[in-house]
Parts: sequence; structure tokens; C-alpha cells
Amino acid sequence: MLHLKMKIKLPTIALAALLFAGLPLASSSAFIGVSVGIAPPVIPVYEQPFCPTPGYLWTPGYWAYADVGYYWVPGIWVAPPRVGVLWTPGYWGYRGGSYFFNEGYWGPTVGFYGGINYGFGYGGRGYYGGQWAGNNFRYNTAVTRVNTTVIKNTYVNKQVINNSGSRAGFNGPGGAKAKATAGEQAAAKAEHVPATPAQRSRVDAAKNDPALQAKNNKGKPQPEAVKAFRDKNGEQAGDAAAGAGAGAEKQAGANNGAGAERQAGAQNRAGAENQANAGKQINADNRNSGKQANAEKRAGAEKAKGRASQREGSAAAPQSRKATQARGQTNEAGPNSRTAQRAQEAAPQRRRAAAEQRQAGSAARGRGPAQQQGEQQQPRKKKKNRPDQQQGGGQ
Repeated sequence: MLHLKMKIKLPTIALAALLFAGLPLASSSAFIGVSVGIAPPVIPVYEQPFCPTPGYLWTPGYWAYADVGYYWVPGIWVAPPRVGVLWTPGYWGYRGGSYFFNEGYWGPTVGFYGGINYGFGYGGRGYYGGQWAGNNFRYNTAVTRVNTTVIKNTYVNKQVINNSGSRAGFNGPGGAKAKATAGEQAAAKAEHVPATPAQRSRVDAAKNDPALQAKNNKGKPQPEAVKAFRDKNGEQAGDAAAGAGAGAEKQAGANNGAGAERQAGAQNRAGAENQANAGKQINADNRNSGKQANAEKRAGAEKAKGRASQREGSAAAPQSRKATQARGQTNEAGPNSRTAQRAQEAAPQRRRAAAEQRQAGSAARGRGPAQQQGEQQQPRKKKKNRPDQQQGGGQ
């Protein structure tokens, strides 16, 4: 329950009478903290930050009240107090001319929260931004903003999107008309766990931020103011760790707009370093594998050379034996073998002489019969005898 100093527009006596008379309120949850005489502003459209780590649950933003008037408490991802519980958001309900704030709580099921469309899975009844699966929480990326490269436990269910367009900030006349169901009433009576310290400290921090006060922002907190508040309160690192992606998912009924990608943070850098180290290790393994493969190839080549040499030696052995036998036979032949060798050496000379004779015979035959007859018919010249050679008579 919130214990705050506030400007109440109802007379103190009337308020006390209302509380102690046991008049029915907007819900049976009975966690009443604040009553105010003026309605809260409508729920603004804003950007949900990325879930910083698996297991965190989204608790939506809402209008709180203090001595500064209404002020906006931005939503936050928080670790639940234990596994299996879900968050029932607080809400403003109208009764008897005043607006009473019903505190939120943790429980095994989601109770009644006035039918307020907080967006991001809180469409007015229940919670459809995710669900427990044993000890792990799974996120519905149709309505919840998570970086699926960091968080793997996700699914998609677009049927739960509430596009009614109602942005009422309270339950009652002029606001949401929802009534608590039997199941929601039972959830309100079941065991509860109050808001965590992180949630409570956020309320105090928002109250002291002038940019979040309705009197300064006219009931429409600017996105820059919300972002500055988140950065100031240490949520920037969580956003970067989740990896801010392009686009800005709006609450139910709003169109998704394109946003600028924010710089990757610690986990993304760590992931990149791990990938780089893994790449280096893979390269080293590849080099070692290449060296081993080369060594195996060299060893295989040497084995192949050895086998080839062995086969050549085996093939050369018979020829060597034959040559040895031939030399032995030559030595055994003795003089006869040398005579035959000389005859073989003289054979080319005899063949050349025979060839010359055949050529000479062919030349003689080439003169023909006429030439030979002419030679025979040519008269022979008689030789004149010298006087001393003339024949004489006998003496």
C-alpha cells in the first residue's frame, strides 16, 4: 500500500466515512492505497524497452498520485519474486465520486485490473505477453518486445492483440466498463506477493522527475523524457544487452513504427568476441587439419615410391639374371664365340663391297647393245712398220 501525502478534493470526514462504511469498490482485491477526486489521464502510447535477460517479466507503466499530483511511472522489466508467479497491475477505480487506486500484486494467476488496456500483453484481462513453461518463461513476440537473438524462449500468438483503441486510465463512468469475473475475484483472494523493491524504488524515482509529472507534461509524457528517466536509473545497460532493434512496437491499437537501432551492448560485444574466438579456434583447427592432411599425403607418397621401387626391383631381377646367364654363355663359348664375333664385325664390309659391285654392273648394263656394237665395228688402225721392222728375205 502506498503511504503518500496527497491533495484530496473530498472532505476528510466524507473520505473516512466512505472507507469505513465498507462500500463496494471496483474490485474485491482490497489493496486500496490512494483516493483522488479527479480522474487520472489516459494511458499514453510509449515504446516498450527490450527484455534485458531471460526470466524477467514486464510490469506496465501507470499513473500514480502524490503531493505533486499525477505522475507517470514508466513500465519496467523485473525479476519476479519466485518462479511461476505473474503480475496483476494496479488500477484506478471510480466509486462514490472518487477514484481509488488498487495496488498491483504477484500471484499464481492474473487477477482483475479494471479492464485497463496497458498494452504489451495486458489488454484488459489476463496477461498474454508470455507464459511459464516449467522453470522457464516463454515470451509472445506478437505483443512483447524481445531480441530473439538473445532470448530463445519465444512464440507468436497474434490473436490476443487488443485493438479496441480504448486508452482510459481508470475503471468506471467515462472509463473502462469491465467487471471482475469469478476467476479474477478468486485470484484477488488468493495468496499475494507485493511489489518488489525494484518496483517500489521506481515509483519514488518517478515522483521526483518533473518531466513525468502530469502538471508539466499535460498528461502526455514525452518519449525523450521517459528514455532519459530510464537511462538515469540504470536501464540503458539492460537495453543494450538485449540488443535494441529497428522499430518501436507500440501498445495495442498503435502501429509499429520504424526506429533507429541502438548500439549493441555488453552481451552483444561478448557474443561477438565469443564468435571471433570461436572463428580463431576453427581456423587453428583447420590449419592443424591441413598440416596433418599434408603430412599424411607426404607419407602416402613416400609409401607409393617405396612400392614402385620394389616393383621395379622385382621386374629388373629376371632381366639381370638373363644378362648374367648370357655373359656366362659367352664366356663358356670361348674361341668359337670370338670367331663368330669377328665374322659379325666383317659382315658390314662385305655387304658394302657387294653393293659396289652391283652398282658397277648396273652401270655397264646401262650402255646398251648399240653402243657395244659400235665399239666392235670401229676399224682398227694398222700400225706402220718401221723400215727396220719390214720383213726381208733370207740371207
